[in-house]
Amino acid sequence: MEKGCSCCPRHCGVDRVSRMGFCHAGIEPEVASVCIHPGEEPPLCGEKGVCNVFFSHCNLQCCYCQNLDISRAEVESSRVFYHSLREVVERIESLLPQCENVLGLVSPTHYADSVPEIVEALRRDGYNPTVVYNSNGYDDIATLRRMEPYVDVYLPDFKYMDSSLAARLSNAADYPQRAAEALKEMARQKGSGLLCDERGMAFRGLIVRHLVLPGEVDNSIKVLDWLADNMPSNIHISVMAQYFPPKGATLPPNLQRTLTADEYDRVVRHFDSLGFYNGWLQELSSSDVCRPDFDQQDSFKG
Repeated sequence: MEKGCSCCPRHCGVDRVSRMGFCHAGIEPEVASVCIHPGEEPPLCGEKGVCNVFFSHCNLQCCYCQNLDISRAEVESSRVFYHSLREVVERIESLLPQCENVLGLVSPTHYADSVPEIVEALRRDGYNPTVVYNSNGYDDIATLRRMEPYVDVYLPDFKYMDSSLAARLSNAADYPQRAAEALKEMARQKGSGLLCDERGMAFRGLIVRHLVLPGEVDNSIKVLDWLADNMPSNIHISVMAQYFPPKGATLPPNLQRTLTADEYDRVVRHFDSLGFYNGWLQELSSSDVCRPDFDQQDSFKG
């Protein structure tokens, strides 16, 4: 990594060898879990699941993060299972034969410079998985352009079109602008659709995720409106209802509960009214089951 970190739109400019920026990530990637995850979108996980690499820390630091145990700035050492790229690559190689030969890089933005190293190491060892870049959407255009030869499918969040909400919950008032720019760059690279093989497994394209937050239906509607107005009609959208209040988080009152059926129905009805025809609508009950346990290496096992 070059001195003066500029991996994400925060452009902290710190030398990560000696200092920590907003995300508190050092020069060497810390990884909390490498495991088979059966719960991603169907074209990614198929019947056997995807091998997900969960990076520690995060460049966004949402106060309500579902992976708060590993995404916070100060991550407990007991939750970091891998401290070197070689360890990560070896674990990936042990799992790829057991899953759908899909590699998911979860929250990779602040460690983006390690992505080429991971993918190239796998290729040298004879592995060629479909690489999924699963980010929070707060991505830098220059960083994404460096990812182009190494990523097959982009899986970004699109969290906010309300800049004041983005500032309050993620300390990123410019999120709407930066995420919009990032989505357009991802679509330029891989197309706005999703190319799949004869089994329905994706090998190139873009899927946009949006997590509906309790009490923030208007923001969700604005996100869907932007997608309808600015992206091609064949875009795949995953509308998610799995929000749950993470333990240990300091949250505003509306985020201290899960979604209500009425709130989610309003978002789903708006989704349908805009004519989207590709994507997925999560069950409201998903908030009870989509909860990882980062106390163990296999965070989604059992």
